[in-house]
Amino acid sequence: MDKFRPSRIITSEPEKVSSSGGGNQIKSKVDNTPGGNKRNKPFLGIKSDPVIFLGASLFIVVFVIATILLGERARVAFTDIAQTLLTNLGWMYIGGVSVMLIFLIAVFASRYGRVKLGDDEDEPEHSLPVWFAMLFAGGVGAVLMFWGVAEPINHVYNVPRADVEPLSEAAINEAFGFTFYHFCIHMWTILALPGLALGYFIYKRKLPPRLSSVFAPVLGGRIYSTPGKLIDILSIIGTTFGIAVSVGLGVLQINAGMHKLWGVPEVNWVQLLIIVLITAVSCLSVASGLDKGIKLLSNINIAMALALLVFILVTGPTLTLLRHTVESFGIYADFLPKNMFWSDSFNDNPGWQGKWTVFYWAWTICWSPYVGMFVARISKGRSVREYIAGVLALPTFFSVVWFAIMGRAGIELELSNPGILTEPVVVNGDVPAALFNLLAAYPWTGFVSAFSLIVVVIFFITSIDSAALVNDMFATGEENQTPTSYRVLWAVVIGAVAGALLIISPESGIATLQEVVIIVAFPFFLVQFVMMYSLIKGMSDDSAAERQIRTRKWEKTDSAEKLEAHESRPAPGYDEEGNPLPTPVLEHDEDGNIVIPGNVVIGGDLGVKGDMTDDAEEAEDMQRRFKVVEHIRPQTREEWDT
Repeated sequence: MDKFRPSRIITSEPEKVSSSGGGNQIKSKVDNTPGGNKRNKPFLGIKSDPVIFLGASLFIVVFVIATILLGERARVAFTDIAQTLLTNLGWMYIGGVSVMLIFLIAVFASRYGRVKLGDDEDEPEHSLPVWFAMLFAGGVGAVLMFWGVAEPINHVYNVPRADVEPLSEAAINEAFGFTFYHFCIHMWTILALPGLALGYFIYKRKLPPRLSSVFAPVLGGRIYSTPGKLIDILSIIGTTFGIAVSVGLGVLQINAGMHKLWGVPEVNWVQLLIIVLITAVSCLSVASGLDKGIKLLSNINIAMALALLVFILVTGPTLTLLRHTVESFGIYADFLPKNMFWSDSFNDNPGWQGKWTVFYWAWTICWSPYVGMFVARISKGRSVREYIAGVLALPTFFSVVWFAIMGRAGIELELSNPGILTEPVVVNGDVPAALFNLLAAYPWTGFVSAFSLIVVVIFFITSIDSAALVNDMFATGEENQTPTSYRVLWAVVIGAVAGALLIISPESGIATLQEVVIIVAFPFFLVQFVMMYSLIKGMSDDSAAERQIRTRKWEKTDSAEKLEAHESRPAPGYDEEGNPLPTPVLEHDEDGNIVIPGNVVIGGDLGVKGDMTDDAEEAEDMQRRFKVVEHIRPQTREEWDT
């Protein structure tokens, strides 16, 4: 019997870098192709791709002008198309988003979970608390402020399933079950998927920070031509319209709060002035950069939101709210399996699901490229598994606690004072005032309401400047190298879209924008499934075949030629035809020394696995004598035989 049989060795290129799994990863060296680092030439003084910039800008301008000029006719057209999608394709949204969640869970549990969003030696740029604060403030923080009280009180009064008595215990549980369904793990699934794909292809493969980069394994070099440009145009349009919905809703909420506090009229000119002021502050924030502007405001905002939550908990029915918070996790776990595939096939509540669930999914899908790009930007250096767990679990936990306290506080107020919330919020449709109607029943109403207004304003400031940052990336293909004026320009555009639509009227303008979002979101919804395939294909192409995930070291790729050069290189351990490279056959001479064919120099510590000699002294001597100082992999089969 041989004295020992080493385990199979995966050979590699000479240069190595440390990997996240603790082993070695190959650093591929790719020659720069001519023109590989070409940058967009200035166009009308703006360093953007003219097709992407003009295509997105013209669509936005034409839409706003046409909506204002056509008025009701445009509204009717948008309504008809949106209702057709909601009625006939609602089931597709319901099932599709749940499929996305299952996909992310599968990636989390797979071997790809160890891969980093970036080079293997990269470390996260932000601590976990700061990461969560930015994640939340740039995501759905403003939305939770708007719906925290309003959604549960709506569902407990207009129960989704018709066989439940309104305002009953069953209705309360069902109201929170659907609220958690809308704002927790499913909503963040829609945002996490593009963020994961963008983070991988931008920071691992060094592709431009554009949505089209996600489809490199499918489109190849065409991400730099018409198909890729079309994807980037749609991403800018979706980002602008999606965030404009949030801005419009936020302006209505701010105006409602000012009306409650100081009697400020709820009219167009006030709302336009609010948009101008928020946009101006957003421009200052975005001009300060990610760390000084968005990061600072996010930290302040999450602290203020937590302070508001604690205030409601302490000054409200504390024991009931604490009990309900604990129960809420059970309610969510109980209702989630039923809700995530419920599509009202028996038509128990016609139109409800289209008005709520399907609209939420369409709306979230529409601005998912923006949140995804922003989340990818702040998640560089984290592993795929850490990213998925953090983006899905942390916001879900916070959202459950937020709605459990804010929503149940509103319901308790309604139960003790019938009509105090359902009359204005549900019957009269004054949803923006729901939070301030609740605060009116709490101590220090004026101060706390003003405090809440500041929280809402900061949430929308961070949303606008985050969206401006992402739009700038999509338009220029650059991350940190564009002048501040470009990002300021996009902040102004977002504010202008929301303001122009409110000129029609606060109600019809936002309703029109919501319907357009549903229309624009549909192609994005289909694109999400291509994105899942592209992500898995890219990870599979890059990973080593054996036990430990090891990915190729990519350099910045900003041209079709350079991308092709990168993708033509074999993965570690494979030849150019995709066949596994053979490993050397280890033999021993008469003295027990290893004889290895090929260009291998022995020295240093040699890790040996397999059956070894039973003689302890001989085994120790073998470990001491065999040292590997360099391992050069033969490049062809002929070299193995020399």
